[in-house]
Amino acid sequence: MKRIALGISAVLMTAGMGFAAEPAMMAKTPKGEIYTNMKGMTLYTFDKDKAGASSCYDACATSWPALEADAKAKADGAWTVIDRTDGTKMWAYDGKPLYTYAKDKKAGDMNGEGVGGVWHMAKAS
Repeated sequence: MKRIALGISAVLMTAGMGFAAEPAMMAKTPKGEIYTNMKGMTLYTFDKDKAGASSCYDACATSWPALEADAKAKADGAWTVIDRTDGTKMWAYDGKPLYTYAKDKKAGDMNGEGVGGVWHMAKAS
């Protein structure tokens, strides 16, 4: 009986941790604190997006890949999951969909800041 109780509590703890973890991390840069994906790649927002909806598809999505969310991902605080029109899911912070930039080649690159006057690093503060 004791083993069953321990097994159930371990499963519950693991399930809770999987959904509560933030999909990104903060990084300190000379331009302030920003969000990056778990590989350290800078995350960006797009001025043409509406709150809770992405407008970046096709050629745009090739240059600006969405921060993908697992099909079972759950919103947590300011972190929300957006359904994309292509059937995938992506992460948003404070309602702003998040993207990486194809021209950022290594962790710490910030080449997408200001592109077209509509792409901005996702500020953590």
